[in-house]
Amino acid sequence: MSSQPSAAAPAAEIGVIGGSGFYSFLDDIEEVRVDTPYGPPSDPIAVGELAGRRVAFVPRHGRDHRFPPHRIPYRANLWALRSLGVRQVLAPSAVGSLTPRYGPGTLGIPDQIVDRTSGRDQTYYEHGAAVHVSFSDPYCPAGRRTAAGTAKTAGWDLADRGTLVVIEGPRFSTRAESQWFAAQGWTLIGMTGHPEAVLARELALCYTSLCLVTDLDAGIEEGEGVTMDEVLRVFGENIGRLRTLVGDVVKALPAERSCPCPNALDGMKLPLELP
Repeated sequence: MSSQPSAAAPAAEIGVIGGSGFYSFLDDIEEVRVDTPYGPPSDPIAVGELAGRRVAFVPRHGRDHRFPPHRIPYRANLWALRSLGVRQVLAPSAVGSLTPRYGPGTLGIPDQIVDRTSGRDQTYYEHGAAVHVSFSDPYCPAGRRTAAGTAKTAGWDLADRGTLVVIEGPRFSTRAESQWFAAQGWTLIGMTGHPEAVLARELALCYTSLCLVTDLDAGIEEGEGVTMDEVLRVFGENIGRLRTLVGDVVKALPAERSCPCPNALDGMKLPLELP
């Protein structure tokens, strides 16, 4: 199977992986079907213009939300974006908060991640030569800095650092699990941030997570615990503002990458050819 789109496919420099609410933030959209060695991405890639820059958007769960968190074709999504020329990725998502300091409506830009998933394909380098990428700092420092500055200017209630713990899902946490995560000092909880971040690093992409807090997780306060209705309500109330923020960050991202991300694979013998 080809890992490239057709020769006529449009190129993009910035990728956005998010929900269906982001379709309308691009102008002059062209949908592109990209075959990858890991199967098709969640849906055809929408490529369009935003603030004078070419942006590729992939709906993480599919436009009909058919992929639960543990079934998302993460490898295909990132590979497809790179094959279109994308080198910087923004990843908006809904998350829970593990601390009362970050209430619903807060924007979290984590600087660390903890993997509590199981069974997900989380590497491109499973055959051939061993490839061990550095992941001590999992997010792009330039992307985080740009996103934080843009969000602060826009007046967001901002948490510009923190640890995102990623659980397997699709269920929410028990109270005991939530209290355990909080006791470790972790601040945000979600279901999709891993393996996206590590796959981006394995492709030498810049990856920045934009986490919209929609709820306080089960062990943080008394009550029924988090529900899907609550998550969807808060996300819906903030989607317009989040979409505007993503557009502003796209505009502000550096044209030339001077962060460590492009050099993540320097000196390594790769068992496959990257797109």
